[in-house]
Amino acid sequence: MVERPALYLVSTPIGHLGDLTYRAAEVLREVDVIYAEDTRRTRILLRQYGIETRCVSYREHNEAVRAEEARALWSEGQSLALVADAGTPLVSDPGLRLVRAAIESRVAVVPIPGPSAVLAALVASGLEAEPFTYLGFLPRAGPARRRVLETIRGLQHTGVLFESPQRLLRTLSDLTATLGPDRTVVVARELTKIHEEFFRGRLAEAVAHFGGATVRGEVVVCVEGARAGAPTAVEQARARAAALARSGASTREIARALQKEMALDRNRAYALALEVRRRRRGSSPA
Repeated sequence: MVERPALYLVSTPIGHLGDLTYRAAEVLREVDVIYAEDTRRTRILLRQYGIETRCVSYREHNEAVRAEEARALWSEGQSLALVADAGTPLVSDPGLRLVRAAIESRVAVVPIPGPSAVLAALVASGLEAEPFTYLGFLPRAGPARRRVLETIRGLQHTGVLFESPQRLLRTLSDLTATLGPDRTVVVARELTKIHEEFFRGRLAEAVAHFGGATVRGEVVVCVEGARAGAPTAVEQARARAAALARSGASTREIARALQKEMALDRNRAYALALEVRRRRRGSSPA
């Protein structure tokens, strides 16, 4: 039996509908209202389990309204459940305002644990699972994105992030440019679904693998932590440029190689190529 009043945070399947727990199904059946990020998607799950509880939309744009509505329902002794599209609520999904409203209203907040894309990807990645840092979705651009990339570069343990299929290649390229091409990465796609895929390899290999592919489905990226004393991405790029210069490559050839192998943007690659060529000329005997 569910408590009344209460707020239940119910984890739902990330793909395979059979992953809903018995307890989660019981709670969803017995609460008075289900708040769902995507009611159409949630109703598919509810029909699978014969659950007829009223389901209403709870999204970022209506959080404030729903929180006030919830306060009124709790005052009447009703119980609510919050579910995300998939996985655990509040993990890169709205819901914090509702939880805080429940706490302020002295209403029980009850987690119903279950599927998590973060943990599913992490434990199957082959990377160290303890400790790890969850980073959510990367900011799309600007200083905020660069700050998070630098944070990942400095981590000495596994970092886990979400990414959309449309932005996966760009993120892998940015990670390569920031961390260097040799850091291990695991890209988990379509977890628990028919087309589940794990790519495991170096960042440079991941860029090549996904560069010509049409990526579909939800994506989790696990990045290996930095090894103590390992060279930075810039140091690796500079070393590669110096090796190419010693072999007689031109500035343009060096820049192109850095773009391709190190995923550097054009301007950065050309600047490093020029720097190495100038140093080489300056160190040549008169």
